[in-house]
Amino acid sequence: MCGIVGYIGHQKACPILIDGLLKLEYRGYDSAGVSTIENNYISNMKDMGRVKNLYNLDGINDLEGSIGIAHTRWATHGKPSKENSHPHMDNSNTFSVVHNGIIENYQELRSFLTSNGYTFKSATDTEVIPNLVHYYFNKDVNNDNKKFLRAVHSACMDLKGSYAIEIICSEFPDCMIVARKDSPLVIGVGEKEKFISSDIPAILSFTKNFYLLNDGDIVQLHTDSIYFYDKNLTPISKDLKNIEWDASAAEKDGYEDYMLKEIYEQPRSVRETIGSTIKAGSLVNFSEINISKEYLSNINNIYIVACGTAMYAGLSAKSLIENLCKLPVCIDIASEFRYRNPIIDEKTLCIYVTQSGETADTIAALKLAKSKGAKTLAISNVIGSSITREADYTIYTHAGPEIAVASTKAFTAQVTLLSVLAIYFAEILGSASNERINTLKTEILSLPSKIEQILELSEEVKSFAHKVYTEHDIFFLGRGTDYAVSMEGSLKLKEISYIHSEAYAAGELKHGPIALIENGITVIGIITSPNLVEKTVSNIQEVITRGAKTFIITSEDIENHNYDKVIKIPKTDSMLSPILSVIPLQLFAYYISKEKGLDVDKPRNLAKSVTVE
Repeated sequence: MCGIVGYIGHQKACPILIDGLLKLEYRGYDSAGVSTIENNYISNMKDMGRVKNLYNLDGINDLEGSIGIAHTRWATHGKPSKENSHPHMDNSNTFSVVHNGIIENYQELRSFLTSNGYTFKSATDTEVIPNLVHYYFNKDVNNDNKKFLRAVHSACMDLKGSYAIEIICSEFPDCMIVARKDSPLVIGVGEKEKFISSDIPAILSFTKNFYLLNDGDIVQLHTDSIYFYDKNLTPISKDLKNIEWDASAAEKDGYEDYMLKEIYEQPRSVRETIGSTIKAGSLVNFSEINISKEYLSNINNIYIVACGTAMYAGLSAKSLIENLCKLPVCIDIASEFRYRNPIIDEKTLCIYVTQSGETADTIAALKLAKSKGAKTLAISNVIGSSITREADYTIYTHAGPEIAVASTKAFTAQVTLLSVLAIYFAEILGSASNERINTLKTEILSLPSKIEQILELSEEVKSFAHKVYTEHDIFFLGRGTDYAVSMEGSLKLKEISYIHSEAYAAGELKHGPIALIENGITVIGIITSPNLVEKTVSNIQEVITRGAKTFIITSEDIENHNYDKVIKIPKTDSMLSPILSVIPLQLFAYYISKEKGLDVDKPRNLAKSVTVE
């Protein structure tokens, strides 16, 4: 879960590389480094801490090289240190490598290389790569212009695990080799220059034209040429894709933090995710998937598989899909699903939800389902991402780049798109009345304006956050879809405030969790389902009698039973309510983190795109 950038062209590489790293810092930030080729030798500069620390390194401003690679790290092997920072070089200082992913057999390769006279300076898995490339480079007796390429290919054949790598060589000063397997990598194309990155936003300000690499691809880059090869080193062709993202969307636009900006972008991201799929008087339009009634009528169940926030998005939409389509829906965590031999076959539809489209466990779970004959549908925010190339069908959220590690607008976009998908399936199956479907469509189209109304309540949320930010334990309660939102709200709070929090189904309170309630503790209750109001209110009353402070988010007209704070949100269909009720919880987590003086966008130990298991 690191960020990598590369450049080859006619400009100074170092400023471009550091600019890219700053945009990728959400992927990792315990160290950073840059390698450039300077007069046929490799300069390698790196340090612990944030990318900005690179500006303080002696000589960094003197680098003139027009080819280079760079890295910002989230540690997987070896503690954060200068020695463990990337780029890593071989013993002869001929090759320099940056790597995103995990080399699972690095100990075996390290032993092999040690027996052949190589030594190691770091505790990382990555350092085996440049030394392995050097090993094969020295063994190759042919000194042609593909010697560097062959050495990298041979090394890659020995690697087990996941990788996106960029490699430069002092003996080939006008060439860079890049390769990927199970980790994202894209190549942007300019005028006689190439920009390489693990994520599009890092280089979007330089170009909107990209080559998207598949697993096993190896690419040889020069200033004015590019050669693609498959895993067998057979030449292949690639189509250049135009990505219509606004580069300014990856900037803060005056907001103090990316997370706050992204919270406030939700009216637009939900509106754009709905897009043209719903129009008054028309059927839902998902022309890109074209699923038949015959297929849907013959499936036995639907799995929604995801990790973290995306999994809670699936859980939030479960009831709507079941209610409209009359099909059982199982929600599963990707890392559990893939290892427990799930009961799936050709009559199972598996839906995979991932913001980045690069989540390693989710992609592996999709491949497992395909091997068992199930149809797979991916929901992603990134066009051309790995999962979209693996799935049978793909539909996209249109949230735009999400930079903050803690996901906000991706969640609401995912729940929105899953809700539209539920209506689409119901229309195909004829499993719900026209009146019910039309009501839902009207409610979905009204969601962006209702989110705007909720955002106007941010100062009320902020004032309550100020009162409780020093607490060590906070609890969330809800029933039905409110329980799913409680789990997402609890996750947000944990991620960015480091406060221990738990979410419970309100009806389970008396079956154990109430033992944790004591005088002064904070309990957050979500109440948006009209048929569950009385039950949830009774549960919240139970914590009040035990001295808890209460923060209530509701769309219902409830009596104030000594609640400390009530946030009234607009009404909508209870099965769509997660898209609205989560907004105050996002703001609550944000303001608590700010009160504590923490880095909201880059919480400790977390990275945005989890591309390793």
